[in-house]
Amino acid sequence: MSRTVRFKTQLVRSSTGSGWHFLIVEHSTVAKFKFEDNYKRVICSINGDTGFQCALLPWGDRFYIIVNKKRRDAIGIVEGDTVDVELTKDESKYGLPVPEELVEVLKQDNEGDKLFHALSAGKQRSLIYLINNIKDIDRRIHTALIVLEHLKENDGKLIGNQLYDEIKRPMPSVNDW
Repeated sequence: MSRTVRFKTQLVRSSTGSGWHFLIVEHSTVAKFKFEDNYKRVICSINGDTGFQCALLPWGDRFYIIVNKKRRDAIGIVEGDTVDVELTKDESKYGLPVPEELVEVLKQDNEGDKLFHALSAGKQRSLIYLINNIKDIDRRIHTALIVLEHLKENDGKLIGNQLYDEIKRPMPSVNDW
C-alpha cells in the first residue's frame, strides 16, 4: 500500500464562476492509496510547502483538492500554474489537528464526549475546524463548552442556526458570577 504519491498537476479555477480553485487528481493516483471506504483524507504539500490536511473530493472519474486563496497566496501560485504535489495518506483520527482546549473539555465531560464521538466524522471535523479558527484561547474553551452543551440539550444533534446563535452570545465576565 502506497502512503505517499508525488505528481504534477495544474491549479485550475472552477468554470462555474464561484472563485473556487483546485488541483485535479487522477483516479489512478488515488487508487494507489487503497482507501477502504469513501473517507479519502490526505495531507497535501504543494511545491514543497509544509502541507495541509484535506479531502480528495470525487468529480466524475477524477478527484479534486480545494486550495483556498490564503494558501495560494502563501505558496505564490495562481490559476494555470503547474505545481508539484505530494500526497500522504492521512491516518489521523479526525483528519484535522484538534485544539488542546477541545481535548480538555472532552476529557472533563463524559456525556459530551460520547455525544461528540457519536457524530459523523464530517460533523466532528466541522466542529474541530470551527474551534480551531478561533484565535483567543478563552474563546476556544468557551466555544467548546457551548458545543457540548448544545449536543446535550438537543439529544446529540447539531442544529446549525441555533448553535451559531449560542456561540455568538458574549462570554460571561468575572463580574457575572
